[in-house]
Amino acid sequence: MVRRVLALTSGRIAVVILAAIALLALLGPWLAPQNPLATSDNALAAVSGTHWLGTDYLGRDVFSRLLDGSRISVLGSLEVALVALVVGAVPGILSVYLGRAFEWFTLRIADTLVALPFLLFAIAVIALLGNGLTQAMLVTGVLVSPLFYRVSRAATLAVARSPYVEAAIVSGASVGWIVRRHVWTKVLPPITVALAQTIGVGFVIVSSLTFLGIGVQPPEPTWGGLLASDLGYLSHRPWAPVAPALLIMVTVWACNLLADAIRDVSGEAGRALANDRKARANRREAAAGPHPAGGSR
Repeated sequence: MVRRVLALTSGRIAVVILAAIALLALLGPWLAPQNPLATSDNALAAVSGTHWLGTDYLGRDVFSRLLDGSRISVLGSLEVALVALVVGAVPGILSVYLGRAFEWFTLRIADTLVALPFLLFAIAVIALLGNGLTQAMLVTGVLVSPLFYRVSRAATLAVARSPYVEAAIVSGASVGWIVRRHVWTKVLPPITVALAQTIGVGFVIVSSLTFLGIGVQPPEPTWGGLLASDLGYLSHRPWAPVAPALLIMVTVWACNLLADAIRDVSGEAGRALANDRKARANRREAAAGPHPAGGSR
């Protein structure tokens, strides 16, 4: 699947952007030219050779804070996506095989989680458990998990009615063996699409929570926190929110672009795309014709 995704222009663009964001999260704190937490008297300074994006209201270098805050933003979005994957996909697959009681129970939980406003619920839970990124991302991951539950359940239902799965059940195969051998390979493509989309959603969630000051302890820098700190001083630095907002937008766009590319190369659409490319390659070879043998006698 990776090779087919990279064969698409949209897939290559998405992978390059997300790889750059990942490197920024890994190396950002070491690439920061100044201490992102150090204050100075040079508050609300303009762009200069010393401060590439100026300074904030406490005189802290904005570019250094943007680089340092990339790690929290990326890790938070990945935590949301992975928690949602585990909490949603596993019950979604098992709901098809573990009987009506388990199916009814998991469906009601999924419906309840969908009805809850995740932002208000996350604020309430964090008020009880304490303000921390781990608590915030765990709660939001659970609230986003119905997406994975529905995707994995729908894909499993499609596979469960296949003759080879029914034959395996009749022959006495265990649920675990059926899931590993037959179900997982069919369920993996739509789950991968949902995972890429959820990572983008996770960036929006992390930015929204940190914009409100939830999940992080000041003065820890985050992309959402940088947006919030700049809004009060737009008259002095009207261009200040552009950099963090652009990073959030580009990252979310790349995640959605990757999800579209994975969807295009998987399932029936992927087979149709592969067949179309093979047909075009055959037509080009036929149009080129046979190559004459070179050399003189």
